[in-house]
Amino acid sequence: MSFIPHTDAERQQMLAAIGVPTIEDLFDVVPSAYRFPSLNLPEPGSEIEIMAELQAMSEANDHAGDFAIFRGAGAYHHFVPSAVNHMLLRGEFYTAYTPYQPEMSQGTLQAIFEFQSMISALTGMDAANASHYDGATSLAEAVTVALEVGRRKRNKIILSPTIHPDYRAVTRTYHQGQNLNIVGDETPASVDDLAAMLDGDTAMLAIAYPTFLGQIENLAGLAEKVHQAGALLVFVANPMALALFKSPGELGADIVVGEGQPLGIPLSYGGPYVGYFACKQEYVRKIAGRIVGETRDSDGKRAYVMTLRPREQDIRRDKATSNICTNQGLMALAATVYLAMMGKHGMRKAAELCYHKAHYAADQIYRLHGFSVDRSKPFFNEFVVRCPRSVTDINAALLERGIIGGYDLGRDYPHLKNHMLLCVTEMNSRYEIDSLVDTLRDLK
Repeated sequence: MSFIPHTDAERQQMLAAIGVPTIEDLFDVVPSAYRFPSLNLPEPGSEIEIMAELQAMSEANDHAGDFAIFRGAGAYHHFVPSAVNHMLLRGEFYTAYTPYQPEMSQGTLQAIFEFQSMISALTGMDAANASHYDGATSLAEAVTVALEVGRRKRNKIILSPTIHPDYRAVTRTYHQGQNLNIVGDETPASVDDLAAMLDGDTAMLAIAYPTFLGQIENLAGLAEKVHQAGALLVFVANPMALALFKSPGELGADIVVGEGQPLGIPLSYGGPYVGYFACKQEYVRKIAGRIVGETRDSDGKRAYVMTLRPREQDIRRDKATSNICTNQGLMALAATVYLAMMGKHGMRKAAELCYHKAHYAADQIYRLHGFSVDRSKPFFNEFVVRCPRSVTDINAALLERGIIGGYDLGRDYPHLKNHMLLCVTEMNSRYEIDSLVDTLRDLK
């Protein structure tokens, strides 16, 4: 049975309509040497042989569990209870999509509803969706909402330079061609500097909480200044830190976005992750993604339904606020199970461990000759270390000792050349921290 439904005559008619004689002519911009390259594949093997070869190849990889990890910068090594994976592997959950007849899948809808509820509680916001591809996508979608709230009459977006560099890059790519004026992150800028950029053309000001450098900014009065300018205040927040510090809602945020990876999702070589998005009630009709509500069925029993569907692109098409319909449902479920298992007190305990272990590490490194720790602002579980040598050289030496060192900040911030961003979580034992310090002492 042919899986190509068109006949040769139909194909010729289509080619004639677009003005080319053959299908190959559609690819003439690709050099001929690259159209059908020789794959140089080995001879076919049995399943047993192939599995043995693949197993041998996989064993050549290093496993993160074999190292002491002190790198964060947006992806964090936290403990994931085994129950999280066991729940994800249940057949009724093992898909990334909301069913096309969602009300028939009450378990999936309840899980989404619980995710939304816990994200709202964690961020101090009224509503949340479920969900986006990652934290960068969530920030880009916050810009979409801000522009809609401003009725497209405002086109200035202020981004703090201490928002994750990748998030800022994705936001620019996402909104290229829209004639936006994205400012604030070209050079180092304080919160006061960002506030001074507010004007009547500003749709949104976004800050990181904590910053990409791990620090907690003094945000007193910022929300009032942003709102006086008629703009929205957006927080890009690490959800683990929200278990310890004031919620963005308490600080006057209109929208809170971020990466949900710290909530029960392993490092996984960079993904898949899940972006969360929460906002005030007045903006809920503007946000993209799935929203599930709780109601009662005809028998009076509790039921869950997809709500506010008209805002989705599959309904409104060109009038939609976003073209995001797919969510990272499986990853949102992982975060839901994690949050439910940890509870409010468990989350706070994990956050406290991160905080105190990071400060212990910072105290020890601060005493090392040739190293200095940035203590200009409070920090959570990441902190900046000025190194006496290049971060590349130091990380190479650490790796030889079984330690994954910090992030090289000089890659994104030229003024921070030879500065390392170190991260400590509840997974780092005192022995690992002391080993890191001892190794750095030997490298002075």
